[in-house]
Amino acid sequence: MSSSCSRCCDEKCASKVPIFFGLSQEDLKRVVSLIVRKEYEKDEILVLKGSNLEGLIIVSKGRVKAFRDTLEGREQILYIFSEGDFFGEKNLLQNRDVTYTVQALEKTHICMIKKVDFHQLFRTNPDIGLKVLQELCNRLYHLENALESIGSRSVEARINSVLLDFAHKFGQTHPQGIMIELPLSREGIANYIGLTRETVSRKMSLLQEEGIIKMVGHKKVIILNKEALDQPVI
Repeated sequence: MSSSCSRCCDEKCASKVPIFFGLSQEDLKRVVSLIVRKEYEKDEILVLKGSNLEGLIIVSKGRVKAFRDTLEGREQILYIFSEGDFFGEKNLLQNRDVTYTVQALEKTHICMIKKVDFHQLFRTNPDIGLKVLQELCNRLYHLENALESIGSRSVEARINSVLLDFAHKFGQTHPQGIMIELPLSREGIANYIGLTRETVSRKMSLLQEEGIIKMVGHKKVIILNKEALDQPVI
């Protein structure tokens, strides 16, 4: 563990995590005292499907993807977790194995709070437990939308939707619109929304030709016309 990782997880860092919003300075210090910190390099596996996590894992820096392999041997990306996001909550509520593999998309720092310590936090701060449940509901809603998208939405609608999702979570204001540093490659995006890499590349090129987006290399996109992406696609 590097000293930079140790310094990043102070009360200010913990206060950025949604489930810790509203905690007093004293409670935040207690949270930080319970944290075990680790670092992972790009492509390194954090958690394997079927393993039993020791506690709640919070992404303090970087991005990771949670995925399963389909029967056809294709990767199905379920979630992208970035700074402030957490996973492993199922193991906190029930002693259940992890249902997906988690892999670093870039150099990533994580903080883990062991199950026994989190249960004590929950007893002294019930709001934390409520926020975990709220996030579980959000993820269920996300998966329901993803299934609906793959099953019924057109190719164009799926790509528009994922670009809007990325803009909401990763976008930054840019003189021309919204700049997104894409968390996934073209192939990764395809695995995320149930398409082929060629289809994603072709449709994004078309959006660029129409002046709706501007691609900057392979990893960045500027949304020039957000309203156009918001329009219903038949």
